[in-house]
Amino acid sequence: MNKLKILNDPIYGFITIPNSLIFDLIEHKYFQRLRRITQMGMSYLVYPGAHHTRFHHAIGCMHLMQKAINVLRFKGVDISDDEEVALNIAILLHDIGHGPFSHAMEHSIVSGISHEHISLLFMEQLNDEFNGSLTLAISIFKGEYHRNFMCQLISSQLDMDRADYLKRDSFYTGVAEGNINSERLITMLSVVDDELVVENKGIYSVEKFLVARRLMYWQVYLHKTSVVAEQLLIRVLKRAKELSHNNVELVASRALSYFLKTEINATNFDKNTLETFSKLDDYDIISAMKEWQYHDDFVLRNLCEMILNRDLLKIKVKQKKIKKNELKAKEKELMSTYNISESEADYFVFKGEITNQAYQQNGQQIKILYKSGKIEDIVKASDQLNLKALSKPVTKYYICYPKAKL
Repeated sequence: MNKLKILNDPIYGFITIPNSLIFDLIEHKYFQRLRRITQMGMSYLVYPGAHHTRFHHAIGCMHLMQKAINVLRFKGVDISDDEEVALNIAILLHDIGHGPFSHAMEHSIVSGISHEHISLLFMEQLNDEFNGSLTLAISIFKGEYHRNFMCQLISSQLDMDRADYLKRDSFYTGVAEGNINSERLITMLSVVDDELVVENKGIYSVEKFLVARRLMYWQVYLHKTSVVAEQLLIRVLKRAKELSHNNVELVASRALSYFLKTEINATNFDKNTLETFSKLDDYDIISAMKEWQYHDDFVLRNLCEMILNRDLLKIKVKQKKIKKNELKAKEKELMSTYNISESEADYFVFKGEITNQAYQQNGQQIKILYKSGKIEDIVKASDQLNLKALSKPVTKYYICYPKAKL
């Protein structure tokens, strides 16, 4: 059977599956599940085109990794065939642990366990099934491999993950500000002393990349409508869990019912839980909400209706912290109008904060390599004054409350 298939991607054109092991991993049910996980959560309520999936993104990342390997080899960096396969596998599976609607589920279906940790559990399970052929990929994914630049290609401030999602999300949302030149960025990559660096010819591409990241966060990922929709989704599951724990029967798929009735955290996330988690996707949540919109419970019913009909809470974003009395006044009004308790009103009236930091200067820096051999952090190397500003976190505060009537 021919396993060296070619996929047609709207961003990069034709993408080749490099070997039969990667083909088999893509064919696996754990990976196919990513077709049913939206890449951008609830952002499609703002940008109607943003319906692309984690599957698209993972394949795109693998394509960029192939390009990066070719560029580095051309520049004399020694990468063995085994390392090449491992790098491709590690980036392909880096997001396999995402739950329904990507980030929204991380704090509601399971607690105290990140999608990165679940990705690792999936990779270890696949490693057992594929006779240990993912061992090296897992070592690179965990950041434990002795060749540091390989770990940086998977996870750093200029990795293949970011190089794909900015370009892809920009394309599907139609937000041109995020359209980075990932091909040029990759072409400018090099390795010095086991560290990933960018040749100084690529400095403007890096500047554009960081500015694009900042703009995409404010304009897309932290768009106020996306924020309130995601918060409502988290609250739907929180309420559903609360009702389930009080023995209220809720119509839901087998996988979703398990996570509503069972308290899952890092200590009891075992192989059986992983198998159940692998059955969970966006469709479970949507179909459950379609049932729950008719439920007797005031909170669950209204939250589900809001999301399904895109009739969301009002959200105000401010530069200063929200005062407690502002929150309490809205809460009391809601309690008296609908004769509900304070804990029920909390589902509809709440505050929070959003933070945007395009570049972390004290993290794994993006380093610029000059022809002289000198290496400098991008903020110092750049003549753009705003790059220094981009490395400072900017925090905004929001308050959510119902419009005139629920």
